[in-house]
Amino acid sequence: MTLPLSRIRVLDVSQIMAGPYCCMLLGDMGADVIKVETPGVGDQTRRAMGFKLKGEDSGGFLALNRNKRSVEIDLKNPQGLEAFYELVRSADVLVENNRPGVAARLKIDYPTLQAINPRLVYASISGFGQTGPWAMRPGLDLIAQASCGPMSVMGEPGGAPMKSSVPFADLGAALFAAYAILSAVIGRGETGQGQYIDASLFETALGLSIWESAEFWGTGRVPTPLGSANRMSAPYQAVKAADRHFVIGAANPKLWAALCQVIERHDLLADPRFTDNVERIKNRAVLLPILEAEFARRPAAEWVDLLLAAGVPAAPIHNYEEALACEQSVARDMVMEMEHPVEGKVKVLGFPVKLRGTPQQIRRAAPLLGAHTEEVFAELGLSSERIEQLQNAGAFGGQGQTALPA
Repeated sequence: MTLPLSRIRVLDVSQIMAGPYCCMLLGDMGADVIKVETPGVGDQTRRAMGFKLKGEDSGGFLALNRNKRSVEIDLKNPQGLEAFYELVRSADVLVENNRPGVAARLKIDYPTLQAINPRLVYASISGFGQTGPWAMRPGLDLIAQASCGPMSVMGEPGGAPMKSSVPFADLGAALFAAYAILSAVIGRGETGQGQYIDASLFETALGLSIWESAEFWGTGRVPTPLGSANRMSAPYQAVKAADRHFVIGAANPKLWAALCQVIERHDLLADPRFTDNVERIKNRAVLLPILEAEFARRPAAEWVDLLLAAGVPAAPIHNYEEALACEQSVARDMVMEMEHPVEGKVKVLGFPVKLRGTPQQIRRAAPLLGAHTEEVFAELGLSSERIEQLQNAGAFGGQGQTALPA
């Protein structure tokens, strides 16, 4: 079936995580994503991030770059830059994640490309945005988590600052950028004009701090770490059973009563320390050991079954081996395989949102470096002789790997 973005061409002039993930999301929805890479080098993630399987590209690169084609263009080569401009004329969207100022030095900044293609939607993803006193600081997920609050509230009370192992600033910036890109593409249908999008890891992580900012402005208190607990509800956290931890969420009166019924502690309903959610939050440190003393009587799996049967939200705490193999992941196709020319069959995460009318597909594995250079420029009307001339002039790289390296 025709996917929703099948008529959209995206130039992925980004690397590592935020930009590539954004472009992969668009590719999953059908966009023709062309990854523009430096000849002989490519995206840093190809070589520098994560483990390798059979070939030269890392597992991290394979996970972030499906449903894309790769072309090698030397943007510092005058002929390469002109070839890139030809590609821009055919594009709807461009995503880059250089530090502010780099795109202008390369002559691929928005004002330059807007003059070539006024309909272009151009998205820049950076650490701190294109303006402000911190704009030129290095843009890493770790730096964003540290500088805008989240690390100050992660971990256990009194413990060392912790970051989220899941890089939510990077991935969240990709999601916000994709949301802005699609909004701009829809708006272009009315105006005929593209526009510039300025996304940052800093604003993403801060923008996701909903409960923490509400607590600070509402109470004047600076939020602090709560471990696995929740700022607005109790009990809503991990608890220890006889064998391992699991989680419960019993914030409203009905769920609190049901929890007390399951653990056979009806007396807690009359305890003034726990009469409502406000009191339970205030007395969370007292409530937790009372609950865990009861949960120590059974294994976590039994408690989860009993609580779910009573309508109380509960779940095991899975590691990734368990999560990827659990029946829900299987039922929702969250583990898929793609056929790679070097790696063979590679497992990747499935699509986190499903379209019933036009279901997504893995149409292409993560591309080998430069594998589609000739194909893409032939589509633009360049002859094989002209492509060979550009290659000889150093504008393009080779055609990428097609077999295992010697």
